[in-house]
Amino acid sequence: MPHDHSHGHTHSHGHGHHHHHIDPESGDRRVAGAIAVNLGLTVVQIVAGIFSGSLALIADAIHNLSDALSLVIAFAARRIARRGADEKMTFGYGRAEVVAALINYTTLIVIALYLAAEAVQRFFDPLQVEGWTVVIVAAVALVIDTVTALLVFAMSKDSMNIRAAFLHNVADAMGSVAVIVGGVLILVFGWWIVDPIVTLMISAYILWHSWHGIRPVIGVLMLAAPDSPELEDVVGSLRDIDGVADIHHVHLWRMQESEVALEAHVVLDESRDPEAVKLALKRELEESFDISHAVLELESRDADCGETRLIGH
Repeated sequence: MPHDHSHGHTHSHGHGHHHHHIDPESGDRRVAGAIAVNLGLTVVQIVAGIFSGSLALIADAIHNLSDALSLVIAFAARRIARRGADEKMTFGYGRAEVVAALINYTTLIVIALYLAAEAVQRFFDPLQVEGWTVVIVAAVALVIDTVTALLVFAMSKDSMNIRAAFLHNVADAMGSVAVIVGGVLILVFGWWIVDPIVTLMISAYILWHSWHGIRPVIGVLMLAAPDSPELEDVVGSLRDIDGVADIHHVHLWRMQESEVALEAHVVLDESRDPEAVKLALKRELEESFDISHAVLELESRDADCGETRLIGH
């Protein structure tokens, strides 16, 4: 049905971005700016680390480099996602952002587990803080991470891809806070225990957010039905249309983060005009559920496919 595909395609642009306050080009500029700021900070920290002999500074520089990389992945995915469909990717490239989110959440989980392991190790083997330099540079890092987070914060509300990169920066900002608070308390009062405790708290915070962030990402990749609209609501609404005898073999899934698609076999009542019923079904899907990518297989009562299950093959 060529009509479906052209209609679904035009809709993907409208529906995908109708609640975005930031147009794609200025969004790209923000992400590119955030990458530049992070790379600049990485260089400064490595140089400062070498001159002060501080391993902590070099470690923090590598953290910032991982932030920059998470933003590079997010930026590349945004660009790829905007490509039109072609012979190789007949559904288009929209899911590039979902794949990028999966990569970034996975690396975040690894980082959080690594931080927890480091914190536990520090309980038994307290780390020496190498003077105020570390605290000062951590403060600079905090400022940069806050700037980065602010650059992409508005975009993170509408995109799981940017949300994952944003969480990388929030995690790093919290790491800088831990270095500042822990460093000052160790230098002034000798309370070395503060550092591993704060690190464990940050690790738990990152894991909590990563878990909540990665579930919908995996759902999209596994072709899970969306939370809204619910499958039973859609099916119930379609069954109520005049001329529909039954509906089975239903698939409801998200093409990408904000575009829902449906496929179904519809058994028709003989007395009705099939084209009129199809148009009514399409109109109902579009108006009530915002679903414009629908593939409907129309069957008569006598010649249905012999498959009666609502879901599955």
